[in-house]
Amino acid sequence: MKISVVSKKLWCVHKQLILLLTPLVFLPLLFTLPEKEGKCLYVVVLMAMFWCTEALPLAVTAILPVCLFPTMGILPAKKVCPQYFIETNFLFLSGLVMASSIEEWGLHRRIALKVLTIVGVKPAWLILGMMLTSSFLSMWLSNTATTAMMLPIANAILESLFGDLETLKLKCKSPEDHESAVINGTLYSLTLFPETLGHYLHKSMYQLNVWKGFLICIPYAASIGGTATLTGTAPNLILIGQLKSYFPDCDLINFGSWFAFAFPLMLIFLALGWLWISFLYGGLNTRHDRRAQAEARAKAVIEEDYRRLGPLNFAEGAISFFFVLFAVLLFTRDPKFVTGWSVLFKQGYVSDAVTGVIIVSILFFFPSQKPSFRWWFDPQASNTPYVPLLSWKKAQDSVPWNIILLLGGGFAMAKACEESGLASWIGGHLQPLAEVPPAAAVMLITAFLACFTEFASNTATIIIFLPVIAEMAMHVSVNPLYFMIPATIGCSYAFMLPVSTPPNSIAFASGHLMVKDMVRTGIVMNILGVLSVALAMNTWGIAMFDLNSYPEWAHPINKTALFTDKHISSVQPFNATL
Repeated sequence: MKISVVSKKLWCVHKQLILLLTPLVFLPLLFTLPEKEGKCLYVVVLMAMFWCTEALPLAVTAILPVCLFPTMGILPAKKVCPQYFIETNFLFLSGLVMASSIEEWGLHRRIALKVLTIVGVKPAWLILGMMLTSSFLSMWLSNTATTAMMLPIANAILESLFGDLETLKLKCKSPEDHESAVINGTLYSLTLFPETLGHYLHKSMYQLNVWKGFLICIPYAASIGGTATLTGTAPNLILIGQLKSYFPDCDLINFGSWFAFAFPLMLIFLALGWLWISFLYGGLNTRHDRRAQAEARAKAVIEEDYRRLGPLNFAEGAISFFFVLFAVLLFTRDPKFVTGWSVLFKQGYVSDAVTGVIIVSILFFFPSQKPSFRWWFDPQASNTPYVPLLSWKKAQDSVPWNIILLLGGGFAMAKACEESGLASWIGGHLQPLAEVPPAAAVMLITAFLACFTEFASNTATIIIFLPVIAEMAMHVSVNPLYFMIPATIGCSYAFMLPVSTPPNSIAFASGHLMVKDMVRTGIVMNILGVLSVALAMNTWGIAMFDLNSYPEWAHPINKTALFTDKHISSVQPFNATL
Protein backbone atom coordinates (compact mmCIF):
# COMPACT_ATOMS: atom_id res chain seq x y z
CA MET A 1 0.00 0.00 0.00
CA LYS A 2 1.33 3.44 -0.92
CA ILE A 3 2.55 5.77 1.81
CA SER A 4 0.14 8.49 0.67
CA VAL A 5 -2.83 6.13 1.08
CA VAL A 6 -1.69 5.08 4.56
CA SER A 7 -1.17 8.69 5.62
CA LYS A 8 -4.67 9.61 4.44
CA LYS A 9 -6.16 6.73 6.40
CA LEU A 10 -4.18 7.69 9.50
CA TRP A 11 -5.40 11.26 9.16
CA CYS A 12 -8.99 10.00 9.05
CA VAL A 13 -8.55 8.44 12.50
CA HIS A 14 -5.94 10.83 13.93
CA LYS A 15 -8.25 12.08 16.68
CA GLN A 16 -8.98 8.57 17.87
CA LEU A 17 -5.24 7.77 17.81
CA ILE A 18 -4.51 10.85 19.91
CA LEU A 19 -7.15 9.78 22.44
CA LEU A 20 -5.63 6.30 22.70
CA LEU A 21 -1.91 7.11 22.55
CA THR A 22 -1.67 10.28 24.64
CA PRO A 23 -2.53 8.57 27.97
CA LEU A 24 0.05 5.86 27.21
CA VAL A 25 2.83 8.21 26.11
CA PHE A 26 2.61 10.34 29.25
CA LEU A 27 2.08 7.45 31.67
CA PRO A 28 5.67 7.75 33.03
CA LEU A 29 4.68 11.05 34.66
CA LEU A 30 2.77 9.03 37.27
CA PHE A 31 5.91 7.21 38.36
CA THR A 32 8.74 9.72 37.95
CA LEU A 33 7.28 12.69 39.87
CA PRO A 34 6.00 13.11 43.44
CA GLU A 35 2.71 11.22 43.68
CA LYS A 36 0.09 13.98 43.86
CA GLU A 37 1.96 16.44 41.64
CA GLY A 38 2.60 13.67 39.07
CA LYS A 39 -1.07 12.70 38.91
CA CYS A 40 -2.18 16.31 38.52
CA LEU A 41 0.41 17.00 35.82
CA TYR A 42 -0.72 13.85 34.00
CA VAL A 43 -4.32 15.12 33.84
CA VAL A 44 -3.20 18.64 32.88
CA VAL A 45 -1.06 17.31 30.02
CA LEU A 46 -3.91 15.09 28.78
CA MET A 47 -6.32 18.03 28.79
CA ALA A 48 -3.79 20.30 27.13
CA MET A 49 -3.21 17.76 24.34
CA PHE A 50 -6.94 17.21 23.82
CA TRP A 51 -7.59 20.96 23.79
CA CYS A 52 -4.77 21.79 21.38
CA THR A 53 -5.61 18.97 18.96
CA GLU A 54 -9.40 19.11 19.53
CA ALA A 55 -9.37 15.31 19.70
CA LEU A 56 -12.47 15.80 21.86
CA PRO A 57 -14.81 18.78 21.68
CA LEU A 58 -13.41 21.57 23.85
CA ALA A 59 -16.36 21.45 26.25
CA VAL A 60 -16.07 17.66 26.68
CA THR A 61 -12.37 17.98 27.55
CA ALA A 62 -13.34 20.72 30.01
CA ILE A 63 -15.53 18.33 32.05
CA LEU A 64 -12.85 15.63 32.33
CA PRO A 65 -11.74 16.99 35.76
CA VAL A 66 -15.13 15.93 37.18
CA CYS A 67 -14.22 12.28 36.62
CA LEU A 68 -10.40 12.29 36.63
CA PHE A 69 -9.52 14.43 39.66
CA PRO A 70 -11.71 12.50 42.16
CA THR A 71 -10.90 9.02 40.80
CA MET A 72 -7.16 9.70 40.84
CA GLY A 73 -7.26 11.10 44.36
CA ILE A 74 -6.23 14.62 43.33
CA LEU A 75 -9.32 16.57 44.42
CA PRO A 76 -12.70 15.46 45.84
CA ALA A 77 -15.78 15.92 43.67
CA LYS A 78 -17.30 18.39 46.17
CA LYS A 79 -14.39 20.72 45.41
CA VAL A 80 -14.28 20.12 41.66
CA CYS A 81 -17.93 20.55 40.71
CA PRO A 82 -18.52 24.01 42.27
CA GLN A 83 -15.75 25.40 40.03
CA TYR A 84 -18.04 25.08 37.01
CA PHE A 85 -20.37 27.85 38.09
CA ILE A 86 -18.49 30.25 40.29
CA GLU A 87 -19.14 33.98 40.52
CA THR A 88 -17.05 34.75 37.41
CA ASN A 89 -19.29 32.54 35.28
CA PHE A 90 -22.35 34.51 36.39
CA LEU A 91 -20.67 37.72 35.26
CA PHE A 92 -19.93 36.10 31.90
CA LEU A 93 -23.50 34.80 31.63
CA SER A 94 -24.98 38.23 32.36
CA GLY A 95 -22.82 39.75 29.61
CA LEU A 96 -23.98 37.10 27.14
CA VAL A 97 -27.65 37.66 28.02
CA MET A 98 -27.27 41.42 27.57
CA ALA A 99 -25.61 40.79 24.20
CA SER A 100 -28.46 38.51 23.07
CA SER A 101 -31.02 41.24 23.87
CA ILE A 102 -29.02 43.77 21.82
CA GLU A 103 -28.94 41.34 18.89
CA GLU A 104 -32.64 40.51 19.30
CA TRP A 105 -33.71 44.11 18.64
CA GLY A 106 -31.00 44.98 16.09
CA LEU A 107 -29.44 47.73 18.17
CA HIS A 108 -25.94 46.61 17.16
CA ARG A 109 -26.71 47.19 13.48
CA ARG A 110 -28.06 50.67 14.20
CA ILE A 111 -24.87 51.53 16.11
CA ALA A 112 -22.67 50.20 13.30
CA LEU A 113 -24.44 52.13 10.52
CA LYS A 114 -24.51 55.34 12.57
CA VAL A 115 -20.75 55.22 13.12
CA LEU A 116 -20.16 54.64 9.39
CA THR A 117 -22.32 57.63 8.44
CA ILE A 118 -20.16 59.78 10.73
CA VAL A 119 -16.66 58.71 9.63
CA GLY A 120 -17.18 59.19 5.89
CA VAL A 121 -16.63 56.94 2.90
CA LYS A 122 -12.99 57.41 1.88
CA PRO A 123 -11.19 54.05 2.20
CA ALA A 124 -8.96 54.99 5.15
CA TRP A 125 -11.85 56.51 7.09
CA LEU A 126 -14.15 53.62 6.27
CA ILE A 127 -11.53 51.16 7.53
CA LEU A 128 -11.28 53.24 10.72
CA GLY A 129 -15.07 53.26 11.03
CA MET A 130 -15.22 49.49 10.57
CA MET A 131 -12.52 48.95 13.18
CA LEU A 132 -14.03 51.36 15.72
CA THR A 133 -17.48 49.83 15.33
CA SER A 134 -16.24 46.23 15.44
CA SER A 135 -14.07 46.86 18.51
CA PHE A 136 -16.85 48.68 20.38
CA LEU A 137 -19.44 45.99 19.66
CA SER A 138 -17.05 43.16 20.58
CA MET A 139 -16.57 44.76 23.99
CA TRP A 140 -20.12 43.62 24.74
CA LEU A 141 -21.04 41.05 22.07
CA SER A 142 -19.01 38.00 21.14
CA ASN A 143 -16.20 38.58 18.66
CA THR A 144 -17.78 36.00 16.36
CA ALA A 145 -21.22 37.67 16.32
CA THR A 146 -19.63 41.07 15.70
CA THR A 147 -17.63 39.81 12.73
CA ALA A 148 -20.60 37.93 11.27
CA MET A 149 -22.71 41.12 11.40
CA MET A 150 -20.09 43.56 10.12
CA LEU A 151 -18.85 41.61 7.08
CA PRO A 152 -22.12 41.86 5.07
CA ILE A 153 -22.23 45.60 5.78
CA ALA A 154 -18.64 45.96 4.56
CA ASN A 155 -19.36 43.96 1.39
CA ALA A 156 -22.39 46.11 0.53
CA ILE A 157 -20.34 49.31 0.89
CA LEU A 158 -17.46 47.88 -1.16
CA GLU A 159 -19.76 46.82 -3.98
CA SER A 160 -21.12 50.36 -4.20
CA LEU A 161 -17.54 51.70 -4.31
CA PHE A 162 -15.89 49.21 -6.69
CA GLY A 163 -18.65 47.13 -8.24
CA ASP A 164 -18.98 43.34 -8.21
CA LEU A 165 -16.05 41.53 -6.62
CA GLU A 166 -15.87 38.71 -9.18
CA THR A 167 -15.68 41.25 -11.99
CA LEU A 168 -12.95 43.06 -10.09
CA LYS A 169 -10.98 39.82 -9.70
CA LEU A 170 -11.29 39.20 -13.44
CA LYS A 171 -9.86 42.65 -14.16
CA CYS A 172 -6.83 41.85 -11.98
CA LYS A 173 -5.76 38.82 -14.03
CA SER A 174 -2.50 38.83 -15.98
CA PRO A 175 -2.29 40.89 -19.21
CA GLU A 176 -2.37 37.71 -21.31
CA ASP A 177 -5.87 37.03 -20.06
CA HIS A 178 -7.14 40.33 -21.50
CA GLU A 179 -7.55 41.28 -25.14
CA SER A 180 -9.85 44.24 -24.55
CA ALA A 181 -11.68 46.05 -21.82
CA VAL A 182 -14.56 48.49 -21.54
CA ILE A 183 -13.47 51.51 -19.55
CA ASN A 184 -15.95 54.33 -18.98
CA GLY A 185 -18.05 53.05 -21.86
CA THR A 186 -15.19 52.87 -24.36
CA LEU A 187 -13.78 49.60 -25.76
CA TYR A 188 -9.97 49.60 -25.60
CA SER A 189 -7.67 47.06 -27.20
CA LEU A 190 -5.23 46.37 -24.38
CA THR A 191 -2.64 44.90 -26.75
CA LEU A 192 -2.58 48.14 -28.77
CA PHE A 193 -2.68 50.50 -25.79
CA PRO A 194 -0.25 49.16 -23.18
CA GLU A 195 -0.40 52.39 -21.18
CA THR A 196 -4.17 51.91 -20.85
CA LEU A 197 -3.56 48.33 -19.73
CA GLY A 198 -1.15 49.49 -17.01
CA HIS A 199 -3.60 52.03 -15.64
CA TYR A 200 -6.48 49.56 -15.94
CA LEU A 201 -4.68 46.78 -14.03
CA HIS A 202 -3.17 49.11 -11.45
CA LYS A 203 -6.55 50.62 -10.58
CA SER A 204 -8.25 47.21 -10.36
CA MET A 205 -5.49 45.75 -8.19
CA TYR A 206 -5.65 48.79 -5.93
CA GLN A 207 -9.40 48.34 -5.50
CA LEU A 208 -9.03 44.61 -4.79
CA ASN A 209 -6.33 45.40 -2.23
CA VAL A 210 -8.59 47.90 -0.45
CA TRP A 211 -11.34 45.26 -0.45
CA LYS A 212 -9.01 42.84 1.34
CA GLY A 213 -8.13 45.55 3.87
CA PHE A 214 -11.81 46.01 4.67
CA LEU A 215 -12.36 42.29 5.21
CA ILE A 216 -9.26 41.73 7.31
CA CYS A 217 -9.69 44.75 9.60
CA ILE A 218 -13.02 43.54 11.00
CA PRO A 219 -11.94 40.28 12.71
CA TYR A 220 -8.73 41.94 13.93
CA ALA A 221 -10.64 44.84 15.48
CA ALA A 222 -13.12 42.43 17.06
CA SER A 223 -10.27 40.51 18.73
CA ILE A 224 -8.69 43.75 19.96
CA GLY A 225 -11.99 45.14 21.25
CA GLY A 226 -12.77 42.03 23.27
CA THR A 227 -9.79 42.74 25.53
CA ALA A 228 -11.23 46.05 26.79
CA THR A 229 -13.87 44.60 29.13
CA LEU A 230 -13.87 41.66 31.52
CA THR A 231 -16.87 40.15 29.75
CA GLY A 232 -15.49 40.83 26.26
CA THR A 233 -13.57 37.58 25.93
CA ALA A 234 -13.15 34.38 27.94
CA PRO A 235 -9.43 34.75 28.86
CA ASN A 236 -10.21 37.93 30.82
CA LEU A 237 -12.64 35.97 32.97
CA ILE A 238 -10.16 33.12 33.39
CA LEU A 239 -7.73 35.68 34.80
CA ILE A 240 -10.12 37.02 37.41
CA GLY A 241 -11.33 33.53 38.31
CA GLN A 242 -7.82 32.21 38.85
CA LEU A 243 -6.82 35.32 40.78
CA LYS A 244 -9.64 34.64 43.21
CA SER A 245 -8.51 31.02 43.51
CA TYR A 246 -4.78 31.65 43.93
CA PHE A 247 -4.88 35.03 45.64
CA PRO A 248 -8.19 35.46 47.49
CA ASP A 249 -7.04 38.74 49.03
CA CYS A 250 -6.35 40.37 45.66
CA ASP A 251 -9.22 42.74 44.88
CA LEU A 252 -7.43 44.96 42.37
CA ILE A 253 -9.10 43.56 39.25
CA ASN A 254 -12.79 44.16 38.65
CA PHE A 255 -14.86 45.43 35.75
CA GLY A 256 -14.09 49.10 36.40
CA SER A 257 -10.35 48.83 37.06
CA TRP A 258 -9.86 46.45 34.12
CA PHE A 259 -11.69 48.82 31.78
CA ALA A 260 -9.64 51.78 33.01
CA PHE A 261 -6.46 49.85 32.20
CA ALA A 262 -7.44 47.96 29.03
CA PHE A 263 -9.53 50.56 27.20
CA PRO A 264 -6.60 52.99 26.59
CA LEU A 265 -4.50 49.99 25.52
CA MET A 266 -7.22 48.97 23.07
CA LEU A 267 -7.35 52.49 21.59
CA ILE A 268 -3.56 52.63 21.13
CA PHE A 269 -3.39 49.21 19.49
CA LEU A 270 -6.43 49.98 17.36
CA ALA A 271 -4.81 53.19 16.08
CA LEU A 272 -1.55 51.39 15.27
CA GLY A 273 -3.44 48.55 13.61
CA TRP A 274 -5.49 50.99 11.54
CA LEU A 275 -2.36 52.76 10.29
CA TRP A 276 -0.71 49.44 9.40
CA ILE A 277 -3.74 47.96 7.60
CA SER A 278 -4.46 51.24 5.78
CA PHE A 279 -0.83 51.50 4.67
CA LEU A 280 -0.58 47.86 3.61
CA TYR A 281 -3.87 47.75 1.70
CA GLY A 282 -3.82 51.19 0.07
CA GLY A 283 -6.28 52.96 2.33
CA LEU A 284 -3.81 55.83 2.81
CA ASN A 285 -3.19 56.11 -0.93
CA THR A 286 -4.44 59.43 -2.28
CA ARG A 287 -3.76 58.81 -5.97
CA HIS A 288 -7.20 57.32 -6.56
CA ASP A 289 -9.27 59.86 -4.67
CA ARG A 290 -11.03 61.07 -7.84
CA ARG A 291 -14.01 58.82 -7.33
CA ALA A 292 -16.70 61.16 -6.09
CA GLN A 293 -19.49 59.22 -7.78
CA ALA A 294 -18.47 55.89 -6.23
CA GLU A 295 -18.11 57.48 -2.81
CA ALA A 296 -21.50 59.11 -3.18
CA ARG A 297 -22.99 55.69 -3.99
CA ALA A 298 -21.33 54.15 -0.93
CA LYS A 299 -22.63 56.94 1.27
CA ALA A 300 -26.10 56.45 -0.19
CA VAL A 301 -25.96 52.70 0.60
CA ILE A 302 -25.08 53.39 4.24
CA GLU A 303 -27.72 56.09 4.60
CA GLU A 304 -30.37 53.94 2.91
CA ASP A 305 -29.63 50.98 5.21
CA TYR A 306 -29.85 53.29 8.22
CA ARG A 307 -33.11 54.84 6.93
CA ARG A 308 -34.67 51.39 6.56
CA LEU A 309 -34.20 50.83 10.28
CA GLY A 310 -36.72 53.61 10.89
CA PRO A 311 -36.83 55.76 14.02
CA LEU A 312 -35.65 54.34 17.32
CA ASN A 313 -38.56 52.28 18.68
CA PHE A 314 -39.50 51.72 22.32
CA ALA A 315 -37.72 48.35 22.59
CA GLU A 316 -34.45 49.69 21.15
CA GLY A 317 -34.65 52.70 23.46
CA ALA A 318 -35.24 50.45 26.47
CA ILE A 319 -32.34 48.14 25.52
CA SER A 320 -30.11 51.19 25.03
CA PHE A 321 -31.01 52.43 28.51
CA PHE A 322 -30.34 49.08 30.21
CA PHE A 323 -27.15 48.59 28.20
CA VAL A 324 -25.79 51.96 29.36
CA LEU A 325 -26.97 51.25 32.91
CA PHE A 326 -25.29 47.84 32.80
CA ALA A 327 -21.95 49.36 31.75
CA VAL A 328 -22.11 52.33 34.14
CA LEU A 329 -23.02 50.24 37.20
CA LEU A 330 -20.27 47.72 36.49
CA PHE A 331 -17.73 50.47 35.92
CA THR A 332 -18.63 52.46 39.03
CA ARG A 333 -19.16 49.62 41.52
CA ASP A 334 -15.57 49.77 42.77
CA PRO A 335 -13.28 51.45 40.20
CA LYS A 336 -10.42 51.74 42.78
CA PHE A 337 -9.37 55.26 41.80
CA VAL A 338 -12.62 56.72 43.25
CA THR A 339 -15.15 55.45 45.79
CA GLY A 340 -17.76 53.26 44.13
CA TRP A 341 -21.41 52.68 44.96
CA SER A 342 -20.64 49.27 46.52
CA VAL A 343 -19.88 51.10 49.82
CA LEU A 344 -23.66 51.43 50.24
CA PHE A 345 -23.81 47.69 50.94
CA LYS A 346 -22.06 45.34 53.33
CA GLN A 347 -18.39 45.14 52.42
CA GLY A 348 -17.52 42.21 50.16
CA TYR A 349 -21.11 41.17 49.51
CA VAL A 350 -21.90 42.89 46.18
CA SER A 351 -19.71 41.92 43.21
CA ASP A 352 -19.76 42.50 39.44
CA ALA A 353 -21.74 39.26 39.03
CA VAL A 354 -24.50 40.57 41.32
CA THR A 355 -24.69 43.80 39.33
CA GLY A 356 -24.89 42.01 36.00
CA VAL A 357 -27.55 39.53 37.08
CA ILE A 358 -29.75 42.32 38.52
CA ILE A 359 -29.77 44.24 35.24
CA VAL A 360 -30.31 41.29 32.87
CA SER A 361 -33.09 39.88 35.09
CA ILE A 362 -35.09 43.02 34.36
CA LEU A 363 -34.96 42.29 30.63
CA PHE A 364 -37.13 39.20 31.09
CA PHE A 365 -40.15 41.17 32.34
CA PHE A 366 -39.70 44.73 31.04
CA PRO A 367 -42.20 45.30 28.17
CA SER A 368 -41.02 45.63 24.57
CA GLN A 369 -44.01 47.83 23.69
CA LYS A 370 -44.72 51.21 25.22
CA PRO A 371 -47.22 50.70 28.08
CA SER A 372 -50.53 52.50 27.70
CA PHE A 373 -53.13 53.15 30.38
CA ARG A 374 -55.77 53.58 27.64
CA TRP A 375 -55.49 49.90 26.79
CA TRP A 376 -57.15 48.96 30.08
CA PHE A 377 -60.23 51.05 29.30
CA ASP A 378 -60.49 50.47 25.56
CA PRO A 379 -62.60 47.38 24.76
CA GLN A 380 -61.70 47.70 21.05
CA ALA A 381 -57.93 47.50 21.65
CA SER A 382 -56.29 44.26 20.53
CA ASN A 383 -55.47 41.87 23.32
CA THR A 384 -52.04 40.86 22.10
CA PRO A 385 -49.87 38.77 24.41
CA TYR A 386 -47.42 40.61 26.64
CA VAL A 387 -43.92 40.44 25.12
CA PRO A 388 -40.86 41.22 27.29
CA LEU A 389 -37.58 42.58 25.93
CA LEU A 390 -36.05 39.13 26.09
CA SER A 391 -37.46 35.62 26.25
CA TRP A 392 -35.70 32.75 27.98
CA LYS A 393 -35.80 30.73 24.75
CA LYS A 394 -33.87 33.44 22.91
CA ALA A 395 -31.34 33.72 25.75
CA GLN A 396 -30.96 29.95 25.93
CA ASP A 397 -30.33 29.70 22.18
CA SER A 398 -27.85 32.59 22.18
CA VAL A 399 -25.66 31.67 25.14
CA PRO A 400 -22.64 29.50 24.20
CA TRP A 401 -22.91 27.05 27.08
CA ASN A 402 -19.80 25.24 25.85
CA ILE A 403 -17.73 28.32 26.74
CA ILE A 404 -19.16 28.34 30.26
CA LEU A 405 -18.11 24.70 30.65
CA LEU A 406 -14.69 25.62 29.26
CA LEU A 407 -14.33 28.35 31.88
CA GLY A 408 -15.35 25.87 34.57
CA GLY A 409 -12.81 23.33 33.37
CA GLY A 410 -10.12 25.97 33.59
CA PHE A 411 -11.06 26.91 37.14
CA ALA A 412 -11.17 23.23 38.16
CA MET A 413 -7.70 22.68 36.67
CA ALA A 414 -6.34 25.74 38.49
CA LYS A 415 -7.84 24.54 41.78
CA ALA A 416 -6.23 21.11 41.37
CA CYS A 417 -2.84 22.61 40.46
CA GLU A 418 -3.00 24.77 43.56
CA GLU A 419 -4.10 22.12 46.07
CA SER A 420 -1.93 19.31 44.72
CA GLY A 421 1.19 21.47 44.91
CA LEU A 422 1.84 21.10 41.17
CA ALA A 423 1.91 24.84 40.55
CA SER A 424 4.51 25.32 43.29
CA TRP A 425 6.53 22.37 42.00
CA ILE A 426 6.61 23.85 38.48
CA GLY A 427 7.42 27.29 39.85
CA GLY A 428 10.37 25.89 41.74
CA HIS A 429 11.89 24.67 38.48
CA LEU A 430 11.56 28.11 36.89
CA GLN A 431 14.02 29.81 39.21
CA PRO A 432 16.62 30.37 36.41
CA LEU A 433 14.15 32.81 34.84
CA ALA A 434 14.90 35.20 37.70
CA GLU A 435 17.88 36.34 35.63
CA VAL A 436 15.56 37.76 32.93
CA PRO A 437 14.62 41.42 33.53
CA PRO A 438 10.87 41.62 34.30
CA ALA A 439 10.22 44.15 31.52
CA ALA A 440 11.79 41.77 28.98
CA ALA A 441 9.88 38.84 30.48
CA VAL A 442 6.60 40.70 29.88
CA MET A 443 7.37 40.98 26.17
CA LEU A 444 8.49 37.36 25.95
CA ILE A 445 5.38 36.07 27.71
CA THR A 446 3.04 38.16 25.55
CA ALA A 447 4.80 37.14 22.34
CA PHE A 448 4.93 33.45 23.27
CA LEU A 449 1.22 33.22 24.12
CA ALA A 450 0.23 35.31 21.08
CA CYS A 451 2.10 32.76 18.92
CA PHE A 452 0.81 29.71 20.81
CA THR A 453 -2.81 30.82 20.51
CA GLU A 454 -2.44 30.94 16.72
CA PHE A 455 -2.80 27.15 16.84
CA ALA A 456 -4.97 26.62 19.94
CA SER A 457 -8.09 28.10 21.51
CA ASN A 458 -7.30 31.29 23.41
CA THR A 459 -9.34 30.02 26.36
CA ALA A 460 -7.50 26.70 26.47
CA THR A 461 -4.16 28.50 26.11
CA ILE A 462 -4.68 30.78 29.10
CA ILE A 463 -6.07 27.91 31.19
CA ILE A 464 -2.91 25.91 30.57
CA PHE A 465 -0.34 28.64 31.10
CA LEU A 466 -1.79 31.08 33.66
CA PRO A 467 -1.11 28.90 36.77
CA VAL A 468 2.48 28.38 35.64
CA ILE A 469 2.94 32.10 35.00
CA ALA A 470 1.55 32.95 38.44
CA GLU A 471 3.99 30.58 40.13
CA MET A 472 6.85 31.86 37.98
CA ALA A 473 6.13 35.42 39.10
CA MET A 474 6.18 34.38 42.76
CA HIS A 475 9.44 32.50 42.41
CA VAL A 476 11.22 35.41 40.70
CA SER A 477 9.87 37.94 43.24
CA VAL A 478 7.64 39.83 40.81
CA ASN A 479 4.10 41.08 41.34
CA PRO A 480 2.01 38.28 39.75
CA LEU A 481 -0.21 40.78 37.94
CA TYR A 482 2.83 42.06 36.07
CA PHE A 483 3.06 38.72 34.25
CA MET A 484 -0.56 37.51 34.37
CA ILE A 485 -2.18 40.55 32.72
CA PRO A 486 0.08 40.54 29.61
CA ALA A 487 -0.37 36.78 29.30
CA THR A 488 -4.15 37.18 29.36
CA ILE A 489 -4.22 39.95 26.78
CA GLY A 490 -1.66 38.21 24.57
CA CYS A 491 -4.00 35.22 24.24
CA SER A 492 -6.43 37.43 22.31
CA TYR A 493 -3.81 38.60 19.83
CA ALA A 494 -4.16 35.79 17.28
CA PHE A 495 -3.95 37.42 13.85
CA MET A 496 -1.79 35.29 11.58
CA LEU A 497 -3.88 32.27 10.61
CA PRO A 498 -7.51 31.62 9.58
CA VAL A 499 -7.80 28.88 12.22
CA SER A 500 -6.54 31.13 15.04
CA THR A 501 -9.97 32.50 15.99
CA PRO A 502 -13.57 32.14 14.78
CA PRO A 503 -13.60 35.78 13.51
CA ASN A 504 -10.51 35.05 11.38
CA SER A 505 -12.21 31.92 10.04
CA ILE A 506 -15.37 33.82 9.12
CA ALA A 507 -13.42 36.48 7.20
CA PHE A 508 -11.32 33.82 5.46
CA ALA A 509 -14.42 31.79 4.57
CA SER A 510 -15.65 34.70 2.42
CA GLY A 511 -13.18 33.36 -0.16
CA HIS A 512 -11.59 36.76 -0.83
CA LEU A 513 -8.59 36.42 1.50
CA MET A 514 -5.57 34.15 1.20
CA VAL A 515 -3.49 32.71 4.03
CA LYS A 516 -0.51 34.83 2.95
CA ASP A 517 -2.66 37.97 3.35
CA MET A 518 -3.37 37.10 6.97
CA VAL A 519 0.23 36.06 7.70
CA ARG A 520 1.87 39.23 6.35
CA THR A 521 -0.69 41.43 8.08
CA GLY A 522 -0.87 39.40 11.28
CA ILE A 523 2.83 39.13 12.02
CA VAL A 524 3.18 42.92 12.23
CA MET A 525 -0.08 43.12 14.19
CA ASN A 526 1.39 40.68 16.73
CA ILE A 527 4.53 42.80 17.06
CA LEU A 528 2.47 45.97 17.50
CA GLY A 529 0.35 44.18 20.10
CA VAL A 530 3.37 43.04 22.12
CA LEU A 531 4.83 46.57 22.09
CA SER A 532 1.47 48.10 23.06
CA VAL A 533 1.07 45.73 26.03
CA ALA A 534 4.64 46.42 27.18
CA LEU A 535 3.95 50.17 27.01
CA ALA A 536 0.71 49.84 29.00
CA MET A 537 2.22 47.60 31.69
CA ASN A 538 5.25 49.83 32.25
CA THR A 539 3.36 53.14 32.37
CA TRP A 540 -0.19 53.44 33.65
CA GLY A 541 -0.31 49.74 34.61
CA ILE A 542 2.38 50.27 37.26
CA ALA A 543 0.49 53.23 38.71
CA MET A 544 -2.90 51.51 38.72
CA PHE A 545 -1.89 48.14 40.18
CA ASP A 546 1.23 49.11 42.16
CA LEU A 547 3.35 46.74 40.10
CA ASN A 548 6.70 48.04 41.34
CA SER A 549 6.46 46.18 44.63
CA TYR A 550 5.65 42.65 45.74
CA PRO A 551 2.15 42.64 47.29
CA GLU A 552 1.07 41.11 50.60
CA TRP A 553 -1.84 39.33 48.93
CA ALA A 554 0.61 37.25 46.84
CA HIS A 555 1.89 35.17 49.76
CA PRO A 556 1.46 31.51 48.73
CA ILE A 557 -1.63 29.89 50.19
CA ASN A 558 -0.40 26.36 49.50
CA LYS A 559 1.21 24.68 52.48
CA THR A 560 3.71 22.88 50.26
CA ALA A 561 4.86 26.00 48.48
CA LEU A 562 8.58 26.26 48.04
CA PHE A 563 8.38 30.01 48.26
CA THR A 564 8.27 30.55 52.04
CA ASP A 565 6.92 33.51 53.96
CA LYS A 566 10.43 34.28 55.12
CA HIS A 567 11.58 34.50 51.51
CA ILE A 568 8.66 36.73 50.57
CA SER A 569 9.32 39.15 53.39
CA SER A 570 12.79 39.73 52.01
CA VAL A 571 11.61 40.51 48.47
CA GLN A 572 12.80 43.86 47.22
CA PRO A 573 10.85 46.06 44.79
CA PHE A 574 11.87 45.52 41.21
CA ASN A 575 11.05 49.01 39.96
CA ALA A 576 14.74 49.56 39.19
CA THR A 577 14.54 46.90 36.50
CA LEU A 578 11.55 48.54 34.86
